[in-house]
Amino acid sequence: MSFELNKLNYAIDGLAPFMSQETLEYHYGKHHQTYITNLNKLLENSDLKEKSLIEIIKASHNVDAAIFNNAAQHYNHIEFWNSMMPNGGKITPTIEKVLTESFGSVEKFKEQIINAGLGVFGSGWVWLAKDGNKLEIIKCPNAENPLVHGKTPILGCDVWEHSYYIDYRNKRADFLKAWFENLINWEYVETKLQ
Repeated sequence: MSFELNKLNYAIDGLAPFMSQETLEYHYGKHHQTYITNLNKLLENSDLKEKSLIEIIKASHNVDAAIFNNAAQHYNHIEFWNSMMPNGGKITPTIEKVLTESFGSVEKFKEQIINAGLGVFGSGWVWLAKDGNKLEIIKCPNAENPLVHGKTPILGCDVWEHSYYIDYRNKRADFLKAWFENLINWEYVETKLQ
């Protein structure tokens, strides 16, 4: 099995001004593509080469760092791109209800996920994950994601510097706020809850 770069659901400049065309050209076109290229090369002589992406992630975690990092980053980025849209940020009634039940309010959830994203030291991801019937926010270093903790990823934000440095320089908080308020495709997120 050979992995390929997923097609975006929007134009390369479709997330501007909150995520510029230049950021997407580098982040999607170069960083994400490199993870895929590396993963395909690493799998050539691996007994994991016929497995699904999720199976590869789970089987390589704490076993083969190179395969794990590239496979997990491929998965993470697919989720990241799919969970955004032009003119995003409009919370669906279902999502509002679920976030209110789980976190007290949408505003409290927003504050908690942004603070968690700010609390990731160095490179990593912040995720909304489902653990059974419970939703939680988790911070993951580097390429890690909720799958390796037996949880279901619902919404993830990439807080590696390459995700925001072109547009926001070192202002991770500004990036996270713009992502939450203007880019999230909550209809997509709602499909992940089922």
